[in-house]
Amino acid sequence: MENSYPVLFEFDFYIVQMLIFACVVLMILILTPRLKAFKYITSSIFFLLTGMVLAVLPVPWELPALTNDPVIMKRITELGVIIALASAGLKINNPFSWRTWQVSVKLLFITMPLCIFLTAFVGWWFIGLVPASALLLGAVIAPTDPVLADEVHTTDPGNSDYSDARLALTTEAGLNDGLAFPFTNLAIAVALLGLSPSNWFVDWLIIDVLYKIIIGAMVGLISGKVLAFLLFQLPDEPELKIADGVFAVTLVFLSYSIAELFSSYGFISVFVAACIFRQHQPNHDYQLRVHQFSVTMEQLLEGILMLMIGGYIVFGVFEPLTLPMILVALIVLFLVRPITGIIALVSNDLSWPTKLVISFFGIRGIGSLYYLTYGIYIADFPQADELWAITILIITISVFVHGISAKYVMDKVDLWEQKHVN
Repeated sequence: MENSYPVLFEFDFYIVQMLIFACVVLMILILTPRLKAFKYITSSIFFLLTGMVLAVLPVPWELPALTNDPVIMKRITELGVIIALASAGLKINNPFSWRTWQVSVKLLFITMPLCIFLTAFVGWWFIGLVPASALLLGAVIAPTDPVLADEVHTTDPGNSDYSDARLALTTEAGLNDGLAFPFTNLAIAVALLGLSPSNWFVDWLIIDVLYKIIIGAMVGLISGKVLAFLLFQLPDEPELKIADGVFAVTLVFLSYSIAELFSSYGFISVFVAACIFRQHQPNHDYQLRVHQFSVTMEQLLEGILMLMIGGYIVFGVFEPLTLPMILVALIVLFLVRPITGIIALVSNDLSWPTKLVISFFGIRGIGSLYYLTYGIYIADFPQADELWAITILIITISVFVHGISAKYVMDKVDLWEQKHVN
């Protein structure tokens, strides 16, 4: 190679990408708090539309492959989900009170499995998905999203849980991202070993359902207790000097990585660890500071992923869409989730407006992206392009419909619940 003196203003694609990323991060951090002032537009809607605009401009940016090499997308969505789970766990004031969980338990053990199998059925019936792909679609769409559900979350640490609807949606979103894993692994088992349960059922039940859930929860419990002890019991000084961000990252990565090393569910571990930590010194101002840093990181990753979804839409992810696939997306969002939610809550003593709101706001988002990427990364699923198209369509519809309606509806139900309680 001939030696030459460096040329001024030489174009370096990597540096340009770095500049674009820095500008995107700055835009997200500056605009996200300000968008909360608008009633009918959320940060998710804004950044999704911004991603679409950027995709049509002559901007040199690339998106990770969705089907052929999904590892980059898997890591980005994974990080987004675990930070959001920690943020959700830190919001819950009474993580081991039956009142906290009495509604979400029914959503987790009735609504979620029904959503999975009904979605799989309509995917198979209406658009001809093979059984493994239909099951994966059901598992992918089942979890409600802790990232995009900011408008329906319960209150931040230090404030009382004044809304049954908000508390139920927060606790549901916190756990069902982990409980969707056994069903994703079920779809993977069918893809790898065939439809006959004799090939996979025992291993799936013992390992994917029992072992991984129990060990994940235990790792989260121990991690949360250890971190709370180190933080609140050991320091002699009255005020903590540990940086909020450093501890928030430790809370997420320690519990998640240990659970994953034990081949269990890190999502469950992170959420449980955050709940355990929240239980210790619940009124300490450090709880709110750690939570605020988690929320900032959550908003950053949400903005990046929404920009990416906007880009994928422009770059042709919807090309495989057919009218039956659009119909399935609408059925899943506006029939399957609301009806199964009502089935789970029909015997509950909540008011009917509260039941309807909880059933309607089954927001889909980052968790669905992660599970689909994970499934395609582990096994070869037929109709992967169709799965991506319908999943991103469902997320997009959810972002707009739930996002536009969330603030108005939740304000109304908050007022109604306050009057009802009084």
